[in-house]
Formats: sequence, C-alpha cells, structure tokens
Amino acid sequence: MINYKSIKPLLFKLEPETAHHVAEFVLRLPNICQIPFNFFLKSHFITHDVLTQELFGRKFLNPVGLGAGFDKNATMIRGMQILGFGFTEIGTVTPRPQTGNPKPRMFRHIEEESIQNAMGFNNDGVYRVVKRVKKRFPFTTPIGINIGKNKNTPEKEAINDYTHLIKSFDGLGDYFVINISSPNTPGLRDLQNEEFITKLFSEAKKLTDKPILLKIAPDMEIEDAINLTKMAVEKGADGIIATNTTIDYSVVKNPKDIGGISGAALKEKSFKIFEAIAKELYGKTILISVGGIDSAEEAYKRIKAGASLVQILSGLVFHGPDMIMNINKELIELIKADGYKNISQAIGSDIK
Repeated sequence: MINYKSIKPLLFKLEPETAHHVAEFVLRLPNICQIPFNFFLKSHFITHDVLTQELFGRKFLNPVGLGAGFDKNATMIRGMQILGFGFTEIGTVTPRPQTGNPKPRMFRHIEEESIQNAMGFNNDGVYRVVKRVKKRFPFTTPIGINIGKNKNTPEKEAINDYTHLIKSFDGLGDYFVINISSPNTPGLRDLQNEEFITKLFSEAKKLTDKPILLKIAPDMEIEDAINLTKMAVEKGADGIIATNTTIDYSVVKNPKDIGGISGAALKEKSFKIFEAIAKELYGKTILISVGGIDSAEEAYKRIKAGASLVQILSGLVFHGPDMIMNINKELIELIKADGYKNISQAIGSDIK
C-alpha cells in the first residue's frame, strides 16, 4: 500500500506541474501492464448496490468521478479506475494542439489545500486524443469528454471549434461537456450568454446522440447562473456541471494574479451556486457538483442537495490516492444511516 504522507513532502518539493507529470508517469503504467496494479484496483475500486445508478445510458458503479483538467490527454483512464474513480472526464481538449500559457502556471496554496492554475487548455489536440480514446472506449467505467475552443480562435468562430470536436469524438465517450467557463482562455467566459448557447446546442444536437452537458463558472451572480442554466436545459443541455475554478482571489491568503483557484478554498462558493441551481433544476436534468469536495461528508452534502454525481480534482494532491476509496466507503455508511437502500433515494433529499 502507498503511504502518501511519506511521499507528499517529496512531491511538494517539486514544482506543482512537475509533480503532476510524475503522477501521470505512474498512472500511465497500467496501460503497459495492469497486473501489478490489480491488488490496488481490488482494494480501492469500491462497488456496492447502494452506490450503483444508471445515468446517460451507462452504469455508474460509484458516484465519485475525476474532474476535467487532470487527465487532459486521455493517458490515464485506466489509472483513474485503479484509484477508485467511478468515472473519468478527460480534457479539456481543443481542435489544435496547444502548449498553454507561459510557465510557471500552477501554484499550491498549502494552508488552504487549494491549487491555482493558469494552464490555458494545454493539450495534444483532438487528433491524438481521439486515437487514445479509441483504444479505451467503451471502457468498464464511463468516460466524459470535456471540450473547449483554441486560444487563437476568434469568439465569432468559436462554435466551429465545438462542433468540430463533437464530430471528431462522436461514437466515443459517454457524454460531452461544453467548457466555456475556464478563466484561462481569453474571452471564453464571454460565451456564457444566451445567443451562443442557443446556437451551440442547436448545432451540437444535430451532430451526436450523446448527452451534452454545460459546465459553468462559480463567479456569476446567482440569478444569472440560474437563468443561464435553465435556458441551457431548455435549449437541449442534458446536464449541468457546477462549478469550474474561481477568479475570486480573496478565497486564499496569498494569491497569484493569474488563473483560477480550485480545492478547499472553493468549497463554500461552489456549493452556494450549485445549491441555487439545484433548487431550480433538480428533477429536470442531471446535476454534477465539483469544487472543494474532499470528504464523504462534503460529497454527501452535494448529493442531498441534488447532485447525481460528484467530481474530485485538487483534493487528490492534498489527500492522496486513498481519498476516493475512503469517500466511497463512507458514502455507503452515510446513505445507509439515513435509511436509504440506494443513492438515488438520497439525491436531492434536502430539497424534495
């Protein structure tokens, strides 16, 4: 078993992006030979009737998934399952390869257990990522594909990037996520408007029968977020993911002046906007909560508020590879303690 407490100080001596590359190297090893990892898979991938649910035409064996941004290039799908994730979301993928923003572009806020990143959609581009996904899909756990526009694509041509990506990935993956909420691509959040979303979903729905979800920023006014997500669902969105990283730098003591913040510092802000959206949309669409989830208690709070699924990202950096196993084990007990036989009964129980 891995003693993350002993490894963590060594990893934290590395630059955050370098440490990520080390983690990626390890998590790519199961692609070569999975046998040495089977014991870890058996102990860490938690399955139970209490946690199983059907969504998007697929079975989710547990509700805890990997948020977009960690496995940008679909190199760690098998490794994520070994860590215990019930589903994984790759990307953000853009049509053309991108190197991203200048380094350094990732920073730790250790006291707040948070990460600030200004990566800028660095990825290998759709051609290479599609080739990797073809080798894995259909996988034993669901795969989401998070898509975004290239940095140098003008706003008036942005829809072409999204439709190109959907066409390229059609037949692959279990759902798409429209990312227009990252703070690290200039002008991207300006696309969070009725005109663009109406046109995008009108075009996208003609191209695929896969579910298409919209991911929103946590920095919108509550009323604007509610109106935007309601309109997106009316226009064809099959789900809402709330939220992306925040540019509210007041949530940490010593912020940089670039990028978005994820992790524990985002917890309150993310939940507040998710809760407001859920009160309007619970029962009308699938809701996924992400942002500061680092325990079973926090995950269950989001579930009871209306989340069918939750996603983890920065928590892995601070809590290590046992985190997902522990959350799922404790979720089973929390759900049972409330007298439910399945997670579907707990979803939205605070607002039913």
